[in-house]
Amino acid sequence: MAVFSHSKRTLVTALAAVGVWASVLPAQAQQAPIKIGLTTAVQLQVGRDTQEAAKIAIDEINAKGGVMGRKLSYVVADETENPEVGINAIKKLTADEKVDVIVGGYTSGVTLAQLPHISSAKTIYLGVGAASPAITAKVKQDYDNYKYIFRTGPINAAHQARGLVGWISGHLIGELGLKKIAIIGENAKWVQDLVPVLKKGAVDVGADVRMTEFFDTTTSDFSPLLSKIRGSGAEFLVVILSHASSDVFAKQWYDARFPMPFGGIDVKAMDGDFFERVGGKAISEIAANFAVRAPLTAKTIPFFDEFKKRTGRVPVYTAFGTYDSIHAYAQAIERAKSFDTNAIIKELEKTSMVGISGQIEYDENHDVKAGGKYINFLFAQWQPKGERVVVWPKELRNGNMIMPPWLTK
Repeated sequence: MAVFSHSKRTLVTALAAVGVWASVLPAQAQQAPIKIGLTTAVQLQVGRDTQEAAKIAIDEINAKGGVMGRKLSYVVADETENPEVGINAIKKLTADEKVDVIVGGYTSGVTLAQLPHISSAKTIYLGVGAASPAITAKVKQDYDNYKYIFRTGPINAAHQARGLVGWISGHLIGELGLKKIAIIGENAKWVQDLVPVLKKGAVDVGADVRMTEFFDTTTSDFSPLLSKIRGSGAEFLVVILSHASSDVFAKQWYDARFPMPFGGIDVKAMDGDFFERVGGKAISEIAANFAVRAPLTAKTIPFFDEFKKRTGRVPVYTAFGTYDSIHAYAQAIERAKSFDTNAIIKELEKTSMVGISGQIEYDENHDVKAGGKYINFLFAQWQPKGERVVVWPKELRNGNMIMPPWLTK
């Protein structure tokens, strides 16, 4: 009887201990960090700035206690600019790292290749780099499979085309009287989406489009293309660039003392070190952007200053989208009062938040809204000593446009 009593007490004690651990472990699990997966081209400034902006957003949220008692952390996967590598990056983040959400992207071709794998993993994806409308079009086409896909930035290629048309109409034609234009773009998916819309819009507002042409992203000698543009009789060259050709093109344009100014969408020319990197040969180039250090919203200047303090650099567009994406995701969890993916998606769809470049809201395709109070296109010109001046839109202008030095009378 005594032995039985001792065994019973031992069993009860053991069961009590198990009960204590059973109650403690779920609480501990709930405190595990929310893991954000960053997929980006880490060797480029767009990739470096994606990571730095993520750190800023995470530090801000964690300083306030995290989200529903959980801190945020992040892990990075390098997608380069290659679809196969990009797919492996998604698999690493979802299968190996088991992230809660993915933020990032850069090249539209890579992002499009990743979409089925994001959908299969049922992981929320907030794009901050790729512009093809085809990315978010899948949300409306097949909501159940692609409801996980959102784009916080940049505004899609169709919106960018409309922004370019507004610049051509209001600035080039309206203020400078430059109606004859040539349009060239690299042979990439988002550019193929953009150029037809741009050409039609330009013609509709009175531009005389003398030529449109695509060139390979690996082009290293632009002499034949520059010769063709010169022969077209154009007065201004509109470019659509995003890859390594940007540096080469600016240098060859300058060295040729090309007889017309140029500008448009040149993603590499958004880099804060672009002017210095090309030896000042970007002088007078006008490069579209989504934010500059100006009071676009209450968040713009503080973000630019914090980024510069931490890195010594001026942020590029992927930084804006990354910072806003992480805050939008955190706020969606708070509103949902849940970590359930479907509940978070429903709250992300209701997002209305002040962002770096404008008000952040998503449309029925989960695409960030553009124009007006939302994200707009700014056109900033590289001027002497690497200064950047906003020349369009007019209401945000903080300096006058200059011409290439060899064309100055």
